[in-house]
Amino acid sequence: MHNFQYKKSELYAEDVPVRKIVEKYGTPLYIYSYTTLVRHYKAFENAFNGSPHIICFALKANSNAAILKTLAKEGCGADVVSGGELFLAMKAGIPANKTVYAGVGKTGEEIRYALKSGILMFNIESADELRTINKIAGESGVRAPIAFRVNPNINASTHPYISTGLKKHKFGIPMEHAIENYRLARKMPNINIIGIHCHIGSQITKISPFVEAVKKVLLLADKLKTHGIKIKYLDIGGGLGITYGNEVSPHPADIAKKIIPVIKDDHFTLILEPGRSIVGNAGILVTKVLYLKKSHKKEFVIVDAGMNDLIRPSLYEAYHHILPARKNRRAEILADVVGPICESGDFFARERKLNAPARGDLLAVMSAGAYGFSMSSNYNGRLRSAEILVKGCEYFVIRERETWKDLVRGEKIPGFLR
Repeated sequence: MHNFQYKKSELYAEDVPVRKIVEKYGTPLYIYSYTTLVRHYKAFENAFNGSPHIICFALKANSNAAILKTLAKEGCGADVVSGGELFLAMKAGIPANKTVYAGVGKTGEEIRYALKSGILMFNIESADELRTINKIAGESGVRAPIAFRVNPNINASTHPYISTGLKKHKFGIPMEHAIENYRLARKMPNINIIGIHCHIGSQITKISPFVEAVKKVLLLADKLKTHGIKIKYLDIGGGLGITYGNEVSPHPADIAKKIIPVIKDDHFTLILEPGRSIVGNAGILVTKVLYLKKSHKKEFVIVDAGMNDLIRPSLYEAYHHILPARKNRRAEILADVVGPICESGDFFARERKLNAPARGDLLAVMSAGAYGFSMSSNYNGRLRSAEILVKGCEYFVIRERETWKDLVRGEKIPGFLR
């Protein structure tokens, strides 16, 4: 559910016409709904209320400072995968002791920064990483809190590029090797074992893979107990899907009803890492129609946003609803909605039915709040868009549009070229 709705024929972001925001700030433009963000976060909090838990927002989905500040004020933690994301989380007011740090390639500099900051725990992905963290923790005079990310070999039934829980994936440690890795960690003087972590993928629209993963992790926790290794935190990752097209995604309460009874006797503190399910439907990308083109019996709607603004359709062939900012009664056409980038993969929709737009019309690419701006780039010398946060009848710039000067910021020309 989101707060982008039509009032008569005009698309609104909460209580503000989308067209009004665009008239002031131009396109392409990301617009977020504050009310939707808070409601989605509280859906997780309320679902697991009464059971010890920490909701750690996955910064990879959207790391805008105002988005993070909104969640921080609600009491949210963070799931980070780089030193930069840890910096952004803490700068926004998310406590380090409510932050988990995952990722297969943590650098020494990032590990030192995380230890100094006092994060809740590292989710370790390999024995090599474990040895590195132990060494750096010793040099830093601290004990590093850790969990191993285990790979439960579960098919999450999602796109191959965002499935992470099978043996063939680079993520985590195979479940059958978990015990030996935990025993190795126990021998290390600068390691404090406190958790188990698993994350099986993203945009998952069924409850059963989550439940299956939790059951496998609980079996591992029981085995660890027989080796004298006690687990406090059970991190079940994120990955809950949202509705982009016709998907029917479970509510956090649906997952809680299945998972809490399974773990209630084990006295774990549960950690969840939602990202897309909080911010995905809280944002849209607004773009302007530049040209209409017919070629070889095919129609194209050429817009001013491109794959550099929202790469999901190009990267995953992902579906996004595309709605007009103002409804029209023109004849329906079948067209590709494409951007200005010099790539054939630069599209938002292929063979999509829509009422024929006219030049200058505004289109809203829906459900663009997650993995939109966070994956954007300056490819083709394109400027990254502005971002706006709407709360009721007010709206605020939370990131200014880049300028051409930003394209060369930080670059230097060697003296011999001058």
